[in-house]
Amino acid sequence: MTSQQAAVRTASPRKVLRAGGRVAVPVRRVSVLTALVLLALLVAGAVATLSLGRLGIPLADLAGAVTGGAEGKNAFVLERLRGPRLTVAVGTGAALGLSGALFQSVTRNPLGSPDVIGLASGAGAGAAISALLFPDTVPVALGALIGAVLAMVLVHVSTGTGFRNPARLVIAGIGVAAIGTAITQYVVYAMERDRAAVLSAYVNGSLSARSWEDATTIWLVLLVVAPLTVLLSRRLDIGEMGDDIAAALGSEPRRTKTAAVVLAIVLSAGAVSVAGPIAFIALTSPQVAKRITRVSGPHLALSALTGALLLVLADLCAQQLPLFDNLPVGIYTMAIGGVYLGCLLVREWRRGVL
Repeated sequence: MTSQQAAVRTASPRKVLRAGGRVAVPVRRVSVLTALVLLALLVAGAVATLSLGRLGIPLADLAGAVTGGAEGKNAFVLERLRGPRLTVAVGTGAALGLSGALFQSVTRNPLGSPDVIGLASGAGAGAAISALLFPDTVPVALGALIGAVLAMVLVHVSTGTGFRNPARLVIAGIGVAAIGTAITQYVVYAMERDRAAVLSAYVNGSLSARSWEDATTIWLVLLVVAPLTVLLSRRLDIGEMGDDIAAALGSEPRRTKTAAVVLAIVLSAGAVSVAGPIAFIALTSPQVAKRITRVSGPHLALSALTGALLLVLADLCAQQLPLFDNLPVGIYTMAIGGVYLGCLLVREWRRGVL
């Protein structure tokens, strides 16, 4: 047996689900069990979101309300107040988790995420400019989307190699992120206090006052991008063994990396357009999924489920914790990210890496 064949056997999952002749999705038993647990926790988080608090739907009425029998206060909570917010939270968390998994698979860096390459900072700058210069003509969400796209265009041009070189991508992204952050801070400083407060909530990432139009936007992005990530999943799994082996097996690592980064950007831009630049979900979700399963691979589906769960739990805290009223959900995700980074640093220090 050659070394390449041995590597493939070691890295290959025990089962592969096939759809036709071109789609092959690697599946492990531990991944399936983990997905079921995450899904159960996500359902529990959704039930808590809809039922807790003064305006929550009583558990005895929740099933009937969800299946179309909501009336009065329950109908208002489900259709206007918490239903759209929950749907946006699940879709946005899934998009960010999947985006982070794609990006970390390409860069092979546990600290890699679309946030690192300036997308969130560009979105924040776009939101700030639209709120300051075009308050009555350009919605803040559209400004954020335009800012994110322009930031990615600038990163693409700055690297000189597009999205193919992960090292240059990160370096250029750090520079673009610094520019975007500087623009945002200047605008917040220069604006009137009340407008700056609204912008600050959006720049930190917020799920308050979400609508079914926002939910439709993020779920359309997921429905378009998710099948494309399935097509890439096998190539990304092979790419975990290194570019040389991936190229020898016909995986075309350069094209695969470019496609993965583009899909990650689309997912992040969609999330930013409906919820603002929510931090750390894309960074932490893939690593949580990988540490739970303790097996190699990009873990695309598990990262999406983990991202959805983390954002739903963070938004639950934003709604129900009595100490901080109306705090943007992005503040809570920053806390999650801070805990994650602290645990990661302690772990690496104990291993003698740092």
